[in-house]
Amino acid sequence: MTRVWQWNRPVTVREVLEDLQQERSIAYTTVMTVMDNLHQKGWVRREAEGRAYRYTAVSTRAAYSAALMNEAWSTSDSPAAALVAFFGMMSPEQREALRDAVRIVQHDEPGPETGPETGSEPETGSEPGTGTGPAGEHPSAAAPEGDSGAHGSDPGR
Repeated sequence: MTRVWQWNRPVTVREVLEDLQQERSIAYTTVMTVMDNLHQKGWVRREAEGRAYRYTAVSTRAAYSAALMNEAWSTSDSPAAALVAFFGMMSPEQREALRDAVRIVQHDEPGPETGPETGSEPETGSEPGTGTGPAGEHPSAAAPEGDSGAHGSDPGR
């Protein structure tokens, strides 16, 4: 998945294989199996090109990371305590990135008295003032199509 995300374009098994072989010896069938598994799990879509497939990521790496964080946070008995512990583990650079992200989200949200651009009530299907959809998901943090966000393996490998 890392290669597909890095290249940000449709890739073939052969391209991934050749790149991986620069680091270690690996068989074509191993890469083909992993790509097929990623397709079966909904992480990549594929299109036939001759006798091969071209694979494209369904979701960005950032959206995948966000889905993992959301899943971990939402399963906590004490979400606030989990966040405090998580923030305590962050480096100064990560905390600054968090502050930047909060500023961006706050900037994108309509004010409580104005609603969306027209000054009317918030749009149907959104939680007022959250910038989220009906399930509380921020659009940029959505899991890949057809996926509940729970995966048995790490697609970054």
